[in-house]
Amino acid sequence: MLYWTLIFLVVAIIAAAFGFSGVAAGDATAARILFGIFLILFLVSLIFQIFGHGSTL
Repeated sequence: MLYWTLIFLVVAIIAAAFGFSGVAAGDATAARILFGIFLILFLVSLIFQIFGHGSTL
């Protein structure tokens, strides 16, 4: 589960870099939505990891 937590964090950071820096001005809305989704997934998986509900993958 920690593996997926780190994957979600990296994807959220990449989406933020493209969406908030103006590099992809046309896709800024999509990048912001992806940032929000992956940030939520990161937080959920982090909470599961902290409370010991994560798998041993």
